[in-house]
Amino acid sequence: MTRVKRGHIAKKRRKKILAFVSGSRGAHSKLFRTANQQKMRALVSAHRDRIKRKRDFRRLWITRINAASRANGFSYNKFIQFLYKRQLLTNRRTLAQIAVLNNNCFSMMLKNIPVL
Repeated sequence: MTRVKRGHIAKKRRKKILAFVSGSRGAHSKLFRTANQQKMRALVSAHRDRIKRKRDFRRLWITRINAASRANGFSYNKFIQFLYKRQLLTNRRTLAQIAVLNNNCFSMMLKNIPVL
């Protein structure tokens, strides 16, 4: 069998991983094995935090809607219930933006709610 020379391929792979973790401290950016572990850990954290970010923003939007609706005498629960009944529910992100940026429009929406 002929000899296979593949040093440049392995070097290219290691170089790519070391470039990925170049901002890390100490051995995590110098030694290949620890750099590879650091890369795997970074990718896991990035995936987890992308999902967590969605959760955090939804909590923020709900908090903003709740604060604006309570300022007008309603709870978040009653407001969302009203929107579901009338089939007017837009997404919470839009409602939160209306509550923060255009408070008059939000209070006009709340005036249409019958007192239960």
